[in-house]
Amino acid sequence: MLSVFRFIGRGLARYLGKPRPGVQTGIPPNPLLLLQSLRPGDVLLVEGSTRFSSAIKYLTQSTWSHTAFFVGPALGGADKDGRAFLFIEADVVQGVCKRPLEHYFGYHTRICRPRNLQAEHCEQLITSLQTKIGHQYDMRNVLDLARYLLPRPPVPQRWRRKIIALGSGDPTKAICSSLIAEAFQEIGYPVLPIITKERENDPSQEAVVREIFHIRHHSTYAPRDFDVSPYFEIVKPTLAQGFDYRQINWKP
Repeated sequence: MLSVFRFIGRGLARYLGKPRPGVQTGIPPNPLLLLQSLRPGDVLLVEGSTRFSSAIKYLTQSTWSHTAFFVGPALGGADKDGRAFLFIEADVVQGVCKRPLEHYFGYHTRICRPRNLQAEHCEQLITSLQTKIGHQYDMRNVLDLARYLLPRPPVPQRWRRKIIALGSGDPTKAICSSLIAEAFQEIGYPVLPIITKERENDPSQEAVVREIFHIRHHSTYAPRDFDVSPYFEIVKPTLAQGFDYRQINWKP
């Protein structure tokens, strides 16, 4: 029964994972500017063009459907075309794997950068994600998302986050955003935690209000959370590399 489930899941993943040109809303960045702007530890958000991407964007009400983690040349290795591996991601068909920059050419992307990330913590992030290379994508998540895409029904806002987290929970399986969010949580770096306020009564002074951070389970994270997080800086390659509107050649 398990082998049948995997067979169906993989077949569905291949179908949902086929690109569909023309469904993106954003403008792909200049590849050279993108590479020059990336640093180890950056999270790259991708606006995918597959049916699977459409389901994630619909359920999260977001532009972004996929995440990848930038390691850089230190990741090592190359694909069959000799293109150097620079990223780690969780792919719906291949599972957790390495990717070259060229894999994201032609896609609308956004760089999310953790602020003041210490070098030793960056190394911990990279090591943690490297140990997960080869893990399977959570096929339970594929089936759950497919139910809300074929055909696509109206889903109440309050249920959408739960749908994203319907995966099997198996630690040897992953989805793209939860894989990266879990690695950041391991080093104590917040993505989009739950924050509560607690009052402390001190007789010698006025009541003090403290913010308490609570860890969300990594399975509830979606790509958009890195975009809206107040702890990640948005880096736009065109601006980062010295954009000057006065140099634009406008057509008369």
